[in-house]
Amino acid sequence: MNSIRQRLLLWQITALVVTSVLCSALTYRLAWDAFNRIRDYGLEQIAWSVVRHGVQITPLPDAHRRQPISPDRPAGAPVDAAIDPSTGEPVEPVPSALPAEVPVEDLGQFVSQIWLEDGELVYSSLDDIGPPLQQPGFHLVQWQGEPWRVYTVVDRHQRVQVAVTSADRASDFTELLPSLVVPLCLLVLVLTLLIHTAVSRALAPLHALGRQIRQHHNLQELPAIDNSRLPEELLPLGQALNQLLARVDALLSGQRALLADAAHELNTPLAAIKLQAQLARRATDAQRSLALDELDRGIARATRLVAQLLQMARLEPDVREQERHPRPVAVDTLAAQVVAAFSAQADARGMDLGLVRRDRADVWADPAEMRVLLDNLVDNALRHADAGCRVDLNVVLDHDRVVLEVRDNGPGIAPAQRERALQRFVRLNPQSGNGSGLGLAIAASIVDQLGGQLELLDTPGGGLTVRIGLPAHTKKNATGEPVASGD
Repeated sequence: MNSIRQRLLLWQITALVVTSVLCSALTYRLAWDAFNRIRDYGLEQIAWSVVRHGVQITPLPDAHRRQPISPDRPAGAPVDAAIDPSTGEPVEPVPSALPAEVPVEDLGQFVSQIWLEDGELVYSSLDDIGPPLQQPGFHLVQWQGEPWRVYTVVDRHQRVQVAVTSADRASDFTELLPSLVVPLCLLVLVLTLLIHTAVSRALAPLHALGRQIRQHHNLQELPAIDNSRLPEELLPLGQALNQLLARVDALLSGQRALLADAAHELNTPLAAIKLQAQLARRATDAQRSLALDELDRGIARATRLVAQLLQMARLEPDVREQERHPRPVAVDTLAAQVVAAFSAQADARGMDLGLVRRDRADVWADPAEMRVLLDNLVDNALRHADAGCRVDLNVVLDHDRVVLEVRDNGPGIAPAQRERALQRFVRLNPQSGNGSGLGLAIAASIVDQLGGQLELLDTPGGGLTVRIGLPAHTKKNATGEPVASGD
């Protein structure tokens, strides 16, 4: 069951039904106890009423006296038959000893009895006598195969006993059940409808939020979701969706700008390659060599531009983290490798490239990204510095920071232009034809992902210094205490 509505309705209606059943059982029990107390009180009042206004008892002749009945006499024993002493045969009781009128049928099986102190029954409202005599108080007695509720009271020389069948009580109480059950059923029905309505209204903001999201079918515009009417529980979801939409919008805008810039940048070297190829076909043997050299340089420039575009694509925020494999990287060793790789290029341009300071230091990063970072910094310095300039690398461990510096004594960058120099496809000197405007932008993106800082500073004596600060990767010694990676 994946529906929130169905889950809410199931749990709430189930809780309502279970609670109603428990309340019904408790109400039934309390009502039954109260009903029994009221009926017991009625028996007690009837018994005392018989005591105060009961049958006038007169002594009977010995020939017509009934047999005494003890309180423990078995139920159903005949007690209303008199014995003739001379013959020993039962005789009819004297009518004057009984009430003037005996009801033929006792509706409700209600019986009242009067007993003498010696256990002799002198009055019974039933022809078949009624339950046997009990001790004073309330009792539950079995008589003629059914339970009776009996109350006995002692007054002077007589005992008055009043009894009613339990079936009569249950029948009377059953007549009251509809008045208890019907309101409860109506209550459950009304609450079920109210719960269904409440759940539908409570989930209405979710449907409204879904409608707002479905309106974002145009990827050219991704407006934010209106959170002003969202309930408090959906507000975090709305805020998260707005953040996601903002990131998607920025990503799409960046991709569109990247494609436009890449198409523009690729157009120049490709046009130059096409032109040099045409010149090579028309040139003489002496000029063909020069045309082919220019063609090689155009191909190299286009190749480098494509490589840098691929590097920028891998550094986009939407690239999966699985494609990166961070681990401790020895920056000092990596810097030495980069210097060795660019030594031939520096010599070809008549430049002095070297590693001046080399502290032992590690950073937590992807080795490939760190290599791209240093390659772009060194290549950018070699491309924009003049022949005979010097390019120095420094790896400095400063407590918990690793500082990378690439210094050159070339023309440098004016302070007002340094922020623009970190943007993609920005070439401060387009006429030079060197670079594509991606080197510093790629370096800045990598440093930002590593949680570091990149600064463009003036080199003492003239030139540009690119300084990068990265968190040092800490190691632990034998005792488990953290130590700097260069220790």
